[in-house]
Amino acid sequence: MAKVTGVVVYDLEYTTWEGARERRWSGPGEHREVVQVGAVRLDDGAELSLLVKPRLNPGLSTYFTDLTGITQDQVDRAGMDFPEALCRLADFAAGADLGSNGADEGVLRENCALTGCAFPFDGRCRDLAPLLITAAGAQAHIYSCEMAATFGLNADQRAHDALGDARQVAQVLRHLLKTGRVRPSDLL
Repeated sequence: MAKVTGVVVYDLEYTTWEGARERRWSGPGEHREVVQVGAVRLDDGAELSLLVKPRLNPGLSTYFTDLTGITQDQVDRAGMDFPEALCRLADFAAGADLGSNGADEGVLRENCALTGCAFPFDGRCRDLAPLLITAAGAQAHIYSCEMAATFGLNADQRAHDALGDARQVAQVLRHLLKTGRVRPSDLL
């Protein structure tokens, strides 16, 4: 397998409520505020996992907690403000391109706008979903928490955990690189 340097796979978990996805978070007070950031460097496997305290909706919905397993107590105790989490992600990904399985760049940008901080990844983010859909021979988006199973790989991660989801996408990318179904240049 050709070594891939400078690629960080990341995933986000963000505030949600019953039906919010279908409404595209257009209900009163609904914002996609980041609650968890997970990231994995493809080259060395280093990992980052952060909890974030939402500002506009500081109380997590039962729906969110049931979906992710992240509790209000965890966020209250270990969560940080979004700008701090963004700086930590930027430090972790220094010099690297970032790849996600979907619209995570848009969510990061929304959170930058909500908190008044600059987006530090201009020109460095890539939505890997089209590449992964093509490699799987699928017709539609594959959720990150289903990624490893889709490719016949071990899926020993909790669904809707940002680090677990980033691990699954990174695992699949390494598999695709090793088998030659994806080239390193496809990730940049």
